[in-house]
Amino acid sequence: MAKGYWITFYRSISDPTAPAAYGKLAGPAIVSHGGRFLARGEAAEAYEQGIAQRATVTEFESVELAIAAHNSPAYQEALKALGNTCERDVRIVGGVG
Repeated sequence: MAKGYWITFYRSISDPTAPAAYGKLAGPAIVSHGGRFLARGEAAEAYEQGIAQRATVTEFESVELAIAAHNSPAYQEALKALGNTCERDVRIVGGVG
């Protein structure tokens, strides 16, 4: 079974304190579904209309586990903490192989 990857790009952050509050709730919700953070932080470079902003990559044992983590009540609470302070692009994709 191919692994699942949850990739988030932050296009803008209007309140820099909000991601920290979100992270305190989101981290445990994601880890409880087997998520493992592979990359997290400000972009070192951005190319092809990219925005040099925060990004995260999280690995799961399957796409289904990544989707379950996102849809979990605990993660939905984390989203409430984030509120409308960030414009984000969130994608869950399957790994190759």
